[in-house]
Amino acid sequence: MILETAAIAIGTIIATKALEKTTEKVTESLVDKTGKFLVTLKKQSPHTVAAIEKAPEQPLDYDKTVREVESAAKANPKVAQAMQDLALLTENNPPSNLAEILKEIKAAVEKSQQSYPSTFTQNIEKAINAAQNQTIDQRGSTFNF
Repeated sequence: MILETAAIAIGTIIATKALEKTTEKVTESLVDKTGKFLVTLKKQSPHTVAAIEKAPEQPLDYDKTVREVESAAKANPKVAQAMQDLALLTENNPPSNLAEILKEIKAAVEKSQQSYPSTFTQNIEKAINAAQNQTIDQRGSTFNF
């Protein structure tokens, strides 16, 4: 479950950053939770945050980043809580481009040499579907892992 939450948190950060550069409005609460997560993660894993902050201009190794965020969340309850808070907020109000970025994360993980639990792919698919449904304004959908 931590892997999926890490992937959603990373996807949300990248999605939010991309939208900030367009005319599309990003909710203040999403920007706030994204910032809090990055500040908390930076204390545990500064090199991971540095890589995330360079995206999307510099391609992000999603497989490596998901693993690093998972590791940081397991090691530090504050990181885990900030990550969970961001994922929960995203569940109810996903950025319009989140599904696209989660698909990129899923593809990177599937190409990886690392083994992921079979539930990871299934849960990321659920998150992609929920994000797609919500962006076409069916706000009742949730990620429900």
